[in-house]
Amino acid sequence: MSDFLAALEAFEGKTLTPTTWGPDEVNVPMIRHWVETMGDTNPIYLDDDAARTTGREGVVAPALMAQVWTMRTFNDKVANNDPSQVWTDLIATFDAQGFTSVVATDSDFEFLVELRPGDRVSLTEVIESISEEKKTGLGVGHFVTTLKTYRNGDDEIVATQRWRTLRFAPKPAEKSKGLRPRPALNADNLFWFEAAKEHRLVIQRCSTCGTLRHPTGPMCGACRSLEWDTVDASGRGTVYSFVVNHHPQIPGFDYPLIVATIELEEGTRLIANMTGVTPDEVEIDMPVELDWIDADPDLTLPAFRPAAREEH
Repeated sequence: MSDFLAALEAFEGKTLTPTTWGPDEVNVPMIRHWVETMGDTNPIYLDDDAARTTGREGVVAPALMAQVWTMRTFNDKVANNDPSQVWTDLIATFDAQGFTSVVATDSDFEFLVELRPGDRVSLTEVIESISEEKKTGLGVGHFVTTLKTYRNGDDEIVATQRWRTLRFAPKPAEKSKGLRPRPALNADNLFWFEAAKEHRLVIQRCSTCGTLRHPTGPMCGACRSLEWDTVDASGRGTVYSFVVNHHPQIPGFDYPLIVATIELEEGTRLIANMTGVTPDEVEIDMPVELDWIDADPDLTLPAFRPAAREEH
């Protein structure tokens, strides 16, 4: 084990992803897709005149899209092209010791320069630290912290992102029983999963301005208040978008697996499985109602089925 820890320590400071330019320039169509999906109505992202009234030269991209502009293309992903030999060696080192699973744990973004249509963005990623072995609810593993630096064509640092993942060995009991993966519980989301165990779908609400939000979080995005409570959702909504997963097939799920973005009657959206319907029957804007998946004694999740038709 000491040799293994020494091998991990040797990776610290190495470049995981050499400077790589995003495949496309910052562009308005992608910004439009983002803000519509996120429900962000700030006009400075799509309206030049509105942006100029704030002192900007024109529309700007949402800061949180920094990562979007450097994401690998689909063809690159399916070709299994690792970003670097360091990446390949690091994963192989973990795999050899049984740490074959990964989950993202947190992301700390700092934004420095706004991006405008036409800008190109590059990404460089360096391994900052790898923890000693830690015992977690998912299994024993090591936290890997990397520093991602985003730059524009003028070599200005646009944003930095500390990205932490857990490389862990799945619990043998979970693999044999075929349980669904465990959610990463924390102080910001535990209440939501506890309510689900009671077959209650709750929505976090800002106590100051009344804005509803999901996913759950510590701060209101509208007024920045840290005070919040919850309201019970009606359980009614519509299919905003969906995908049908066929592979890879993970124990604990039935395939083909319908994963939908549901727009609730209250206005928030969440990701959930669909039940009582086949993939060819799902449609955008389909009315749905709340169902529940009691996956095991420790995990209950909301799902949605086609809404029953009213008889007149």
